[in-house]
Amino acid sequence: MRRGLSGHFLPIASPGEQARAFVPAPLPPEPPLDLNGPLGDLLDAASVALGRLDGLSLLLPEPRLFLYTYVRKEAVLSSQIEGTQSSLSDLLQHELENTPAALEEDVTEVSRYVAAMELGLARLKEGVPLSLRLLREIHSCLLSHGRGSSKEPGEFRRTQNWIGGSRPGNAAFVPPPPDALWETMGALEKFLHDDPVKTRPLVKAALAHVQFETIHPFLDGNGRLGRLLITLLLCAEGILSQPLLYLSLHFKEHRSEYYRLLQEVRQTGDWEAWLEFFLQGVVRTAESATQTARRLLELFQRDRELLQGESGTVLRLHAHLQQKPVLSVSVAAKELGVTSPTATKALRTLEQKGIVSELTGGEYRRLYAYSRYLETLNESAPQ
Repeated sequence: MRRGLSGHFLPIASPGEQARAFVPAPLPPEPPLDLNGPLGDLLDAASVALGRLDGLSLLLPEPRLFLYTYVRKEAVLSSQIEGTQSSLSDLLQHELENTPAALEEDVTEVSRYVAAMELGLARLKEGVPLSLRLLREIHSCLLSHGRGSSKEPGEFRRTQNWIGGSRPGNAAFVPPPPDALWETMGALEKFLHDDPVKTRPLVKAALAHVQFETIHPFLDGNGRLGRLLITLLLCAEGILSQPLLYLSLHFKEHRSEYYRLLQEVRQTGDWEAWLEFFLQGVVRTAESATQTARRLLELFQRDRELLQGESGTVLRLHAHLQQKPVLSVSVAAKELGVTSPTATKALRTLEQKGIVSELTGGEYRRLYAYSRYLETLNESAPQ
């Protein structure tokens, strides 16, 4: 379906040259999306895949066993798109205050993503609507420490930004000028609340992500918050009872196509091509997460059988590692309420059984990881 430019250009001040900023039209697109035929079938397939994933999360004996580390995997992937080098293991070590010095800044950035995600989900559970107020609060948390902390956390930008190039005149894309932000973001907020029309949640998430990235309302952190918006919206709409769908891996592995399609929407109004790409990612990601959860449950069961006849401390330590798969002797002793020698003995038993491995290789402040747990989570993640 041909629509043409999905907004309009405004001239902006740029010393010594002419430059234009793009202001997107309010959602939903006009004329309406064509959701018949293959695209409608793909939307149905994505809805089914999400339903299976959400249903599995309800069957997990303890959803936090999966959520704690899965959420952190997403934080790592989303931040890697922005150029960080830290891994899931680095983040888990950071949370135990044992971060490799060379990665301190990267891991701080990833940990703020986790904090921002948890804040957003907590606010939704408290009944706070998905709104500009909430997005600004989440952004403030996201940029509260590390890189970007000087870029006005929680405040819409008051200066012009651009993507690619060294100035607006040679940029790949120039978002709306600052004086157009409240109008464009206000229209996006109305769309999130089904004004002017009710929109299916998956379609809404796909369109809202593009619109947010096009507006680029903050000086920094737009990419991370735009990706987080997808999951927050699906949780707010009740499509997911747990935050288990994250598309950062799909966007990372198809980065060129992702950016090309965002630009195609702006230049030609080809929302259908973007929606096809988005829904394919939902299907793939939901199916992968479902398979990962099942493999983890199988892993836990196999290892429990391997530990039959071991002490209660060993069994409780194994259960704790299912929730937080990296720990130290001191943390193990504290969590289990035992002495350090007892915790050390339990960890050595798990190490001998091949369940945990030591990460740091030092004599002091040793860290142990539930190795096969992390390997299972990392099977689909680029290294």
